[in-house]
Amino acid sequence: MSEKLIEIDKKPISDVQFKRLVELLNSISYGSVTLIIQEGKIVQMEKNEKFRLR
Repeated sequence: MSEKLIEIDKKPISDVQFKRLVELLNSISYGSVTLIIQEGKIVQMEKNEKFRLR
């Protein structure tokens, strides 16, 4: 099964990676998502979520 690639600034990102990135972004209210890139490819995604105590 071949993966469909999406090009962002001429760098391909797989459909699976793009969907996972969107899932991470939608799953947090406060915090950050960090992409680790090696040789022009995403090798790791990190989610750092903050919780506000009031």
